[in-house]
Amino acid sequence: MRARESGAVAVEFALIVPVLLLMVIGMLEFSLVMRDWLAVASAASAGGRIAVTGAASGDGCPTTVCTPTFAQAAVDAIQTAGNVMPTENIQEIWVYKANLAGFAGSATSQATSACTSNCVRFTWSAPAKKFVAQPGGTWDSTTINACLNATDSLGIYINAAHPMVTKMFGLTFPIRENAVLKFEPQPWGTCAPGSHA
Repeated sequence: MRARESGAVAVEFALIVPVLLLMVIGMLEFSLVMRDWLAVASAASAGGRIAVTGAASGDGCPTTVCTPTFAQAAVDAIQTAGNVMPTENIQEIWVYKANLAGFAGSATSQATSACTSNCVRFTWSAPAKKFVAQPGGTWDSTTINACLNATDSLGIYINAAHPMVTKMFGLTFPIRENAVLKFEPQPWGTCAPGSHA
């Protein structure tokens, strides 16, 4: 009788251990994904808070990519925000003029958004060790309306990939987050589009 009982216990143990192990590994992976998601959300907000103060920077289109100074300041803030996620895991950052739905252009979701007009896309450059604006998107900062009660909104979109530790649930997990903030009102006479060029 004892041999049968010990055999049953061994079979039950062999059946339950893999399930428990899978649950523990799943909790570990999920907690690391959540940590990186919170870091990306915090970085998007930090970049947005820096950018919304620069509506009247007056730089217009200083380069051929047409990157406003506040857009570069936003991605620089994201890079130096003390992020727990390595910067090379961030695939792209958009700094864009947000529509009423909070997305770039006339999109109603992030899936239908495109970074073309009033949007600048940045990717990580390992040789330069910073985020660099990519061709294709433009934003003439002189078009921003930063007057009181008519302030335009700015969006920061971050697309990142969390590398999975155990690889049991895939190689990477996509993390996408955006933050939308209103530009801070500028002094009267320099707040309207075209007046801060």
